[in-house]
Parts: sequence; structure tokens; C-alpha cells
Amino acid sequence: MELQLLSSYNIDKYKWDECLYSSTAPFIYASSAYLNKMADNWDGIIAGNYEYIMPIPWRKKFGIKYSYAAPFIQQLGVFGKNFQQQTVNGFNKFLHENFKYGDYSFNHLNEVEHAQNRNNYTLSLASRYSATSFIYSDKLKADLLKAGKNVLDYTLATAAEAIDMFSELYSERVASISQKDYSNFYALCLLKEKENDLIVRKVSAGKETMAINLLLKDKFRMYNLISCTTPAGRHMFAGHFIYDNLIKEFSQSGLVFDFEGSDIPGIAHFYKSFGAINQPYPNIHFNKLPYILQLFKR
Repeated sequence: MELQLLSSYNIDKYKWDECLYSSTAPFIYASSAYLNKMADNWDGIIAGNYEYIMPIPWRKKFGIKYSYAAPFIQQLGVFGKNFQQQTVNGFNKFLHENFKYGDYSFNHLNEVEHAQNRNNYTLSLASRYSATSFIYSDKLKADLLKAGKNVLDYTLATAAEAIDMFSELYSERVASISQKDYSNFYALCLLKEKENDLIVRKVSAGKETMAINLLLKDKFRMYNLISCTTPAGRHMFAGHFIYDNLIKEFSQSGLVFDFEGSDIPGIAHFYKSFGAINQPYPNIHFNKLPYILQLFKR
């Protein structure tokens, strides 16, 4: 199968998105609009007449293009209908031929040799809330009873509120996210709000926000892109409360709640307590530039 690498400027966005949306895993991160907002630059590997596609966010340093993990993009990889393992292998080989250094995350349907699997927990919201909450862990149920004794309100919020709180609470933890990245993400949220695909909810005690979550959705998934709980909110189990209310609100929607991680044991345990299952995806780091590796580390 003939592959070609095209700059985003030369990609037929209609054909690109048609391939994505008709694929077996149409992740929102791979749509042209999402990539245009969140990637500094991006190219696409394309098979045939857009039968299969693979987006690659990239940056340039010392004149060398390298793939990188763009903020608020969890997994990419190969998309299309009924692809075989040899298709994934071909795209992966083509990636290495055109980019000599980088990090890249494939999606959970792509099998990649010598990759590190990263956790991603998901929960089906097809059933009634009573059925979904029945499989909550005993500890989660106990913690939700404690949360219920507090005077907590679950209400609508804005993207600006969520992004500001996330930046305030976790800027040191996610130092790789720049102010420009936050501005781009806010612009993306405004776009998705117009499409009715933005979900922002907060939990408050009085006038104080204790937790806030921002999610984007498509026809199949809700993507938990921002999740914040203040120190005071943790003592009041506000994080437990907001997830439970999101699950309750969107029960029987047919969507999949995508928790977006995590490899941190405590967070993974928390997500599993809701009955979420792990849907790991492969991540690779590659370096074929041994003599200038130190340049990329500076």
C-alpha cells in the first residue's frame, strides 16, 4: 500500500475527517479541527485516497523535525476501516523513516511492537444509573455517603473557570503546557461549545468551587480532559461527588466515559472504583540521532 506524508496545509480536511469518523476508533483528538488548534504543526500519513490516516504533531529544533505529545491529545495512531496489523506496521515504519526522534501515542486498537502500554480507563454509560452505580466499589459508595453529608452543589460551569483552576492548581505538575497551549485549548472549547459538544460542571460549597471537570464529546465518547479538585474539596470528597453526578447525568446516553488515564496508581485505583475498565494504548519513544541527543534534552 502506497503511503505519503502531507503537511496539514495540503491535506483534504473533508476526506481526512470522513476517514476518521467512519473508522473503528474515531477519537476526537485526530480530527482536523482539534489538531489545527492544539498541535504546533502537524502532518498526516495517508494511504491511498484517504483509506487510512495517521496524524503526527511535530515541532522543529535545530532544523530537525520531531514528533511530540501535543497537550490535551492522549492517543492518535492509525485510523480507518478494517485495517490489518500489517497496516499499522507499515505506518509505524513510515513514521520512523520520516521522523528520527520523538514521542508518539497510538490508539488502543493499534498493536505496536516495543511500545509501552499506558493506562486509560473507560466506562459505558449505556445503562441506567442504578445499574452502573451498583458496581461501584464499596469504598467509593462509603465515600459518596460522606460527600452527601456535606452541602455540595453540582452546577454548570465555563471553560474559562475550568482552565483557570487547572492552571492554578497544577501548573507546576504540567509545566510543559504553555500559556499559548491554554489559549489554544480555550479556543477549541469555544468551537466545541458552538457544536454543543462541551461539558463543564463544578461542585461548590457555598460560593467556593471545590471541584471542576471539563469534557469534550463526540458521537461515541466523553473525554475527561480537565479534572480539578482543591485541597478543601478533597476533604469533602468533592471529586467523588462530581464524577458520580456526571455519570448520573449522562447515564443511558450510550456514550463511553473516557477518564483519560491514569498511570498514577492512586488515580487509576480511583477510576477503577467506578467500575471502569482499562483500555491501554501503546506509546513509543524513539531516537535515531545518537550524536545530537543532548541537543534535544536541553
